[in-house]
Order: sequence, then structure tokens, then C-alpha cells
Amino acid sequence: MSNPTERIDKFLWAVRLYKTRSKAAEACKKKLVIIDDAFLKPARVIQQGDEFKIKQPPVFRIYRIKQVLHNRVGAKLVQDYLEEITPKEYLDTLDVINQKTALNRERGTGRPTKKDRRDLENFFE
Repeated sequence: MSNPTERIDKFLWAVRLYKTRSKAAEACKKKLVIIDDAFLKPARVIQQGDEFKIKQPPVFRIYRIKQVLHNRVGAKLVQDYLEEITPKEYLDTLDVINQKTALNRERGTGRPTKKDRRDLENFFE
């Protein structure tokens, strides 16, 4: 019996890395999904044991396929099909960036004005 295979865009959607299959395909077209330093097209066939990276600037999140999946599953079952093997240093970097970008705006103050946005951009540059 041969290894089961599936398209990468469908698999990314099935394991809930992307909300829709079209967003998963778009990520592939934007060169955000990589296997062996090669950018993937949405129709690229993957199989059990493959490792792939998803670019989440400034780092790559790295995953290993435990088992190929054809239909979307609940969030609790994703761990049976996909294993994240991203080094802890990369995840720590993402945490630091998320904490910096989560600005403490008062609830109910509404959207930032153009001046607020310019001030934020200047602050982060």
C-alpha cells in the first residue's frame, strides 16, 4: 500500500493553519510555504513525514506531517496529524514581537487617527 498524499493547500486548511482553502492557496502563491528551500505551489503533493515551513515574519514556523488528512478536523484533533517543531528561540522571538505590537489603547477610544498612526510608525522605525 502506498503512502497517502494530499495537496498542500488542502492539508493546510484541514489542519487549521489557514481559515479557508483559498487563503492557504494564496499563502502558497505568495511564497510563504516552503519545503527543502523550495517555494510550494498550492497543488504540490505532500505525504507523511514531510517537513515544511510557513513564513511568519521575521521567523519561519516549522511543522512535520504525522499523518495525511483529507478533511478538516476539530482543533483538538490537529495534534494527531501535525507536529510543530519550531525551535523555542523562534517562538520566543514571535512572543516578544506580539507583546510589543499589542499597544495598550484604552477601550472605547476607537480607531487610531492618522496622526496616531504616523506616531506609531515613527516609534517603531
